[in-house]
Amino acid sequence: MRVTVRVIRRPDIADPQGATTLRALHDLGFSQVRSVRVDRTLHLEVDGDDPEAVRSAVDEMCRRLLANPVLEDFEVEVTE
Repeated sequence: MRVTVRVIRRPDIADPQGATTLRALHDLGFSQVRSVRVDRTLHLEVDGDDPEAVRSAVDEMCRRLLANPVLEDFEVEVTE
């Protein structure tokens, strides 16, 4: 099954990569950009026939490795 995981930095947490990107855009003349947040998207191919079992396994992967629970939230989308 194909799984897409979006790891999203919580809005109250500083985003240094987003701040650096914003400065670079301004330096390039794109002054109309007011803010930048950088999130991550992961694409996984996971063996399994049961979408709920795959989702459960990927949720555990996110809690243990793929997302930092102190700084980030995550969304899991499973497709066959």
